[in-house]
Amino acid sequence: MKPNLGMTRRHFVTQTGCAAAAGVALSGFPALNVRGAGEKIALGFIGVGGRGSYHLREFAEMNDVHIVAASDPDQRKLDRVKAAFPQVQLYQDFRRVLERRDLDAVVISTPDHWHAIPAILACQAGKDVYVEKPLGHNIREGRAMVQAARRYERVVQLGTQQRSGPHWIEAVDLIRSGGLGQVSLVRAWNCWDLRSMHADMGKPADQPAPDGLDYDLWLGPAPLRPFNPRHFDFYFYYFWDYSGGMLSAWGVHLFDIVTWAMGPAIQSVTTTGGKFVFPDARETPDSAAVLFECPNYVWTYEVRHGNGNPPWGGMDHGLEFYGTQASLWINRNGYTLCPENDRAHPKQVPSQGMEIQHKRNFLDCVRSRQRPNSDVELGHLGSIPGHLGNIAYRVGRRIAWDGTLETIPNDAEAQALLGRTYRAPWTLPRVEA
Repeated sequence: MKPNLGMTRRHFVTQTGCAAAAGVALSGFPALNVRGAGEKIALGFIGVGGRGSYHLREFAEMNDVHIVAASDPDQRKLDRVKAAFPQVQLYQDFRRVLERRDLDAVVISTPDHWHAIPAILACQAGKDVYVEKPLGHNIREGRAMVQAARRYERVVQLGTQQRSGPHWIEAVDLIRSGGLGQVSLVRAWNCWDLRSMHADMGKPADQPAPDGLDYDLWLGPAPLRPFNPRHFDFYFYYFWDYSGGMLSAWGVHLFDIVTWAMGPAIQSVTTTGGKFVFPDARETPDSAAVLFECPNYVWTYEVRHGNGNPPWGGMDHGLEFYGTQASLWINRNGYTLCPENDRAHPKQVPSQGMEIQHKRNFLDCVRSRQRPNSDVELGHLGSIPGHLGNIAYRVGRRIAWDGTLETIPNDAEAQALLGRTYRAPWTLPRVEA
């Protein structure tokens, strides 16, 4: 039986047995078993596919972490966890993880349409959250997640791990301090070739769900439809019911850097593109270009599948910032700074990593109750450009953006895409005032 997930925090606590009497957190809400400096942080995992299993392995190697529980609708994925970590308690239903009173935090690595509901319920259950990007399936979900984190005073870290990478921090500090002069143009891109998983996925027929998969639970709030292998696992990214393609799912890493360095100043968005290369099952474009209109600079983003020839320096993803005093090129391998008055001698700074640093920042904040590097509010602002780019593509016209009210003025069709309709009995949990 699936309870109504629009329940209040009190109802959830009653249902799961996580009574306030179990303990009072530093924040005044029930953070179960907040650890001291010498105690291990107890983690649960919601979603243990590719990214989720990667997170589980990395957290498990940290000597101040105890992996307690994991959930996934796909029993085959749980079996792989069991083989590697036999001590971990496994569930298909993520709500069983949230019921546990011995967890400090959860790591959510589900498809995008399953980010918001478990994250909000985790906050209501007194658990901190590490959640994969983008923050929500849509902009309204992202704002609801911010509200939940603030209302229940939870640490919520988005998986935009570049926020914890030393060379990213150094480059953003340089831009924000005026080291490039007046930045007038920012360019971002992603490109994949015909050999990648992002290439032609074909059009396989619908078929029965695999044995061991709770497909109804996997769909959750998404519309009911027959199982298809190209809607599942990695390929979910390319269908509007579950995600927004690489424009929002990978582009968020780049958009987050721009909003960090330049501020969240979008006024309008125009997207052009389409399925020009692959006549396959995907709904999202295989080629697209986005123009973000900002007050004092031009910002563009390009995504393409089918040609991996990078626009600059062998970078299949990256950012360019062009200022009056210098130019800066950056991706996950490092950055290059080229002064305008000495272009023959650019400065190159290599990456020093980011994944472990990001996880460590989250764990440190679970203990200290400080906001993490990719705090939920920052993650929300960094996720908005990708959602807006997709909305402009879907309605086929320029859209205006009111960042203060988080609305698309005078455009009911575009405004409706700021949220979505949930399949019963699922709904976005209500955050108490």
